Amino acid sequence: MNLDKSVLSFAGFMVLLSVALTLAFSKWWLLLTVLVGLNLLQTGFTGFCPAATVLKKLGVKPGSAFN
Repeated sequence: MNLDKSVLSFAGFMVLLSVALTLAFSKWWLLLTVLVGLNLLQTGFTGFCPAATVLKKLGVKPGSAFN
């Protein structure tokens, strides 16, 4: 799996985790979904993604979106 797919998979996982935690515990876990959405939005505008930086340092092979 390359970096692009890893970042998108991680974002999807975080959204699903947030929904599960919201249903199980508290509506405040929806803030996690908001943070993921804001991060995706700023990544679209700036090209900088903190998750991509971390995954790149962990050795995930590069893709075309996050150089």
